[in-house]
Amino acid sequence: MPPGARSMLTQLNIKDFAIIDNVDVALDAGMTVLTGETGAGKSILLDALSLVLGDRAESGVVRHGAGRADITAVFDVADCDAARDWLRAQDLDSEDDCVLRRVVGADGRSKSYINGRPVPLQSLRALCETLVEIHGQHEHQSLLKDAVQREVLDEFGGLNALRDTVTAAYRRWRDCEEQVQSLQSAADNRDERLDLLRYQVNELRALDPRAGELQQLEEQHARLSNADRLRAGLAELINGLYEADDSVHDRLARLAAHAEELAGVDAACARLGELLDNARINSDEAVSEARAQLSQCDSDPALLADLDKRLGAMHELARKHRVAPGELHSQLESLSAELDDLENAGSRLAEYRAQLAEALEAYRTAAAKLSAGRRKAARRMSRAVTELMQTLGMQGGEFAPVIDSQPGKPGPHGDDTVRLEVTANAGQPRRALRKVASGGELSRISLAIQLVATRTARIPTLIFDEVDAGIGGATAEMVGQKLAALGSSYQTLCVTHLPQVAACADQHLQVSKIAGDSAARTRVRRLEGEERVNEVARMLGGLDLTPQSLAHAEAMVSGNKR
Repeated sequence: MPPGARSMLTQLNIKDFAIIDNVDVALDAGMTVLTGETGAGKSILLDALSLVLGDRAESGVVRHGAGRADITAVFDVADCDAARDWLRAQDLDSEDDCVLRRVVGADGRSKSYINGRPVPLQSLRALCETLVEIHGQHEHQSLLKDAVQREVLDEFGGLNALRDTVTAAYRRWRDCEEQVQSLQSAADNRDERLDLLRYQVNELRALDPRAGELQQLEEQHARLSNADRLRAGLAELINGLYEADDSVHDRLARLAAHAEELAGVDAACARLGELLDNARINSDEAVSEARAQLSQCDSDPALLADLDKRLGAMHELARKHRVAPGELHSQLESLSAELDDLENAGSRLAEYRAQLAEALEAYRTAAAKLSAGRRKAARRMSRAVTELMQTLGMQGGEFAPVIDSQPGKPGPHGDDTVRLEVTANAGQPRRALRKVASGGELSRISLAIQLVATRTARIPTLIFDEVDAGIGGATAEMVGQKLAALGSSYQTLCVTHLPQVAACADQHLQVSKIAGDSAARTRVRRLEGEERVNEVARMLGGLDLTPQSLAHAEAMVSGNKR
């Protein structure tokens, strides 16, 4: 482990994933390599790690015969401010260790956990963007996309914040433009729409519908329409409760007196008298309430006619406007606001045009700063990648990000088109990266870009999955040294088939497949001393270890000790 280095991904436990039954891997800081024969399960190991980092889950990842796959990754975030800040903001912080867990059922459903608490998958992905960056063996394919080339340059130049400012300025300009277009469109049909709106608003104002009025009118109309029936019912209620010869009031009074006599015989009956007295009091209160209602229950044919007229007018106007009668008040407010907007469209249009001009100026200023930053970053990146290409078997090669700025209609990423150009041979003109014919050259150029880009990375753990494919000899040795140099600043994990790269590692893990009674399973071992030399020798010369290959491997491992 390099002096002063600190591990980030410290533990990875995988249960019942693909052909893995149970693997527990401890990881150190510096550069770690994973080696093993083709098909041993190195890629499965990274697939499991990718799953706990937020990749999409499928039922097929669960080991045959198991009910679920369970992957846990432990990260030391003591020195990762971005991760600690994110965890604190989500109320998920816990000391210096951060434990991520992903469980995938045989039905394909998955659950995600951060520090033991269930979280949405999006939260897992957001956190892991601050922890791990994976460079895959097919990275060069994505580098052929224009958007990715622009992002690579922006990331290298530390321009993401400035690009976000441009994006925000673009959105402000777009919103202002939409307002101007909307007002301009309204102005084109202004006169015809104004006439209709004025007529509709005047018609509604003449009726003057009020909020909640319909319900009040309908309740009042119902009372007046049923006044005779209501009076007769109230009178019958009063008579039965109080005025009839054998009213409820009189009967309750007699029964209460009888209960009082019973209480003289048995004190337990005293409660009966109290209950009957309360019943009589309640019936008397009901009589008072009924009399009050009766006193207000007068028929008013004139008022009823007025209510009929008002309700009829409201229903008729509601049909014309195709709204419910109770929505007439809201309709009046809405049409009045539209009328006000149209009557003041001229001044509003001038106001929004001024805002549009200001937004465009703000965008132009931000986009110009971004373009200048990209050109400066392009010069630095060109020098760095070109220098690295010389050590990766492309002597005389040249790399350069070419920026074409065309200030026209604003865009979310600025005014620039970024195109990565390269030539692998001296004296040959540069061509767009997508036109590089050799897959091997494209792979090495991609590796050079990745190695340079990681120098500015803020991610503490970097993973390289067979990015050295198609490279050999002295070039492979140089790649190993470059990756080892990264390990002095970042935790660097590399899946490799190259002995030159494996010999440069601080930690060497061997992935192997063991045939069992019922099914094969994957094993991960940490190699030290003679075992590590034997593995490097195997990578040099195959399964048959010779004295020559062992001596060569010993020299490679010893020569790269730091």
